[in-house]
Amino acid sequence: MAVLKRMSRKSITALPNGHYWATPHAPFPLDGANGHEEVFPGAQCISDGNWVTFYKDGEEVWACNAVYAAAHFDFAPVPTNRSPTDN
Repeated sequence: MAVLKRMSRKSITALPNGHYWATPHAPFPLDGANGHEEVFPGAQCISDGNWVTFYKDGEEVWACNAVYAAAHFDFAPVPTNRSPTDN
């Protein structure tokens, strides 16, 4: 009789509220269908803890939920006195 093993999954928490510099995890396919191409090689973003909006040159380029963002991008905090729409 075969015994099924339970596979463990890494729990991913949503990106917390804040302003960040986002960089897509590497390697990733530049297929454009998943939004990573718009963010590559990096972009400013704002998270409200549920949704993350990415900006380049002051324009919104993409958005996704905060759990997806946390799983697929690296983030570095940016000072809150700077807005993603600042050039």
